[in-house]
Amino acid sequence: MTNKILQERYEIQRQLGKNPGRKTLLVKDLETQELVVVKLLNFDIEFDWQDLKLFEREALILQEISHPAIPNYLDSFKVDLPDSKGFGLVQTYIPAKSLEEHLQEGRTFSETEVKQIAKALLEVLTYLHSRQPAVIHRDIKPSNILLSDRSGNHVGEVYLVDFGAVKTTAQQQGGTMTVVGTYGYMAQEQFGGRAVPASDLYSLGATLIYLVTGSHPADLLGDEMAIEFEESVNLSSDLINWLKWITQTTLKKRPSSAEVALKDLENPTFVESKL
Repeated sequence: MTNKILQERYEIQRQLGKNPGRKTLLVKDLETQELVVVKLLNFDIEFDWQDLKLFEREALILQEISHPAIPNYLDSFKVDLPDSKGFGLVQTYIPAKSLEEHLQEGRTFSETEVKQIAKALLEVLTYLHSRQPAVIHRDIKPSNILLSDRSGNHVGEVYLVDFGAVKTTAQQQGGTMTVVGTYGYMAQEQFGGRAVPASDLYSLGATLIYLVTGSHPADLLGDEMAIEFEESVNLSSDLINWLKWITQTTLKKRPSSAEVALKDLENPTFVESKL
């Protein structure tokens, strides 16, 4: 598909990712001469109407939110070509690797850097969850978090991407829920089709545990389905307890909000009753 032009405007440079029925492309906007990202939903044999619902919701919510750590909505269009039919969603391009890519390349993270990443993402989640209605990402994982190169003592700029599973609390209250997420990073309640702001906190915690252990969270599950990682890391007791707190299997035992989790990360006040 390289050099193919969509909508007489978007010149395809290369493919960034592919899932059943979906492609993510790096393209050049011939009007602005800037690189942007186009997500394509194809009406092919792998097409599912649920995918269209999620695709339309992603476009709608991206138009309504604005945060420096989230890609901006730019455009959307119908694809009606002889060999391809579907929809396209255009977003700003962030030239950074995912946490997954950094780990695969052997990058390691100090405790200070892990806390910097956690803080940045909790600030994004505070923004999303404080909207009316609250916006829940539902699929936080290493491949959906981008991180720029280190700068001095700073871990780099952190971005949250891929809102293809996003849901608002209003939509949740208004109908049936679909199970969306990634095994190992999904909170228990998501397996039952329920997602709340604290579900994103669990996914964030599982992601950070992957960063510090190098092991997929699903491989660390104990008998009670809790992620058991303490003996695999060299971290302060404060950070270990904080990670255990936000990845509690019982929803009521997790922090009540991203704001509460951030406050405790910056000023640890751990008590056993939290677990």
